[in-house]
Formats: sequence, structure tokens, C-alpha cells
Amino acid sequence: MITLTKNNELKGYKSLDVYPEVAHFVTTRHKGISTGAYASFNCSPYTNDSCMNVYRNQSWLFQIMKHQIKELFIPEQMHGCASLIINESFLEDSLEIRRHLLRGVDALITNVPGYCVCVTTADCVPVLLYDKRKHVVAAVHAGWKGTVKHIVANVMDHMSQYFGTQGEDVVACIGPSISLESFEVGNEVYKAFKESGFDMSAISIKKKETGKYHIDLWEANRIELLDAGVPAEQIEVAGICTYIHHDEFFSARRLGIDSGRILSGIMIKK
Repeated sequence: MITLTKNNELKGYKSLDVYPEVAHFVTTRHKGISTGAYASFNCSPYTNDSCMNVYRNQSWLFQIMKHQIKELFIPEQMHGCASLIINESFLEDSLEIRRHLLRGVDALITNVPGYCVCVTTADCVPVLLYDKRKHVVAAVHAGWKGTVKHIVANVMDHMSQYFGTQGEDVVACIGPSISLESFEVGNEVYKAFKESGFDMSAISIKKKETGKYHIDLWEANRIELLDAGVPAEQIEVAGICTYIHHDEFFSARRLGIDSGRILSGIMIKK
């Protein structure tokens, strides 16, 4: 990953940075004002962090972004596979209706300039997508439950149906999240992936010393992208384990569920 700000608050991807019409970011734990398990740059409103801290952290995010953001849209995720289009109709709705629509979705898609679509994670996999031909962006929350439900494939289908997106035109980035080495799972999780059609020889190992399975969410989602027609050379994997690097990125397994979240965002510039 590349560093987007001098104080290391924001990281980014080389493969997206080459497109001047797109702005994106991935937050770290640096330079915010939150404390404890939220220390320090927690921008997620769906935590028990102080509302004022989140507001001030988001305000700082707006300041340090090189490109003006009209509004951040962050869904209230449910570990499902539903996605929502942020279009002119959505933007015309009342705040109350918008909040209702953002509830229970795990991916946002838009082609409206200036509006940043985001997801929050803390070990789950954030995936940012950019259709460089149709100029459409998406932010996807792919936890293990969403991955089992093929959320990335569903988002690609949604983009294809609504905007005409083709896999060959998509640049995809798989962000900081839990690694194969750190993601030990029970037999029921292994079974869920197997029954969902994943090639377990490609995405899992069984540790001899523990007898426990480990699953590679990075590879599972990379395969989903490949199957959707995204060329391998257009898929960037950050390769950063949040569980190992919990000093740099939030990790729910390390810090507990009641902790901060990484915010990953992408938008078409105005």
C-alpha cells in the first residue's frame, strides 16, 4: 500500500492512484482523538465511541483528503450480501429515508461525483472496486459471512445490471484484514465455505499442531473477482494482516468487538 498523508492517517492503493478521476483512502489508527480501544482515528458512527470523537475524526478526514468530499456514505452493515446504489434518487431522499436505506447493506455503489461510498472493517475484508470504463465505484464489506454468501460476485452482478460493468474493466483492491495465518475457524465455518462452492484446497489449510482450519479470505475474494472476469493483474491485495498489525489497523479479534473500525472509501472526483 501507499501512504496518502504525511502523518500516515490514510493509506491507499497503487492500482487506484494512477486514475486521476478517482479518490480513495483506507484509514489507519494514527492522529485521531479517540481513546482506548478506539484509539485513535475511529471514523465509524456504528460503534460505542463518543459521537463527538467520531465527528471530529471525520472532520479531520475531510480536511486531509486532497479532493473535496460532498458527503460520506457509510452503511450499517449486517454481514450479508446486499448492495445499494447511491444515485440521484437516493440523494433527493430525506435524511431519515437515507438512514433507513443504508441499514442492512454491506456494499455501496455509485457513479455520482463527489459522494464517497465507504465500508467499515476490523478484520473483515474491505474491497474497493472501480469500473474504469463506466466510471463507477463500489465499496464492499466482505467478512467471512459475506464471503460465504458471495458478496463480491453479487456486487459485480449489481454493477453489471445497473451500469453495464464488465469484469475486464474493473480494478479491484483487497484491503487490510485478517490473514490465513491468523484466521483460525471452527469446523462449522469450514463447512459453510465448502457447501457454498469454494475450492477448499485453494483457500484453507489445517494446522497439524492444533487440528484447526485456517481460511484465506484474501484468496477467497480474489477468486470471486477472477470468476467475475476481473483480470489477475487488475487485482491488488494489500497483504496486511490486521490481527498482526493491530497497532496500525483496528482488529476486533485483538481489541474486542467494542473497538474502532477501519474506514475504506472511494469516489469519483467532482
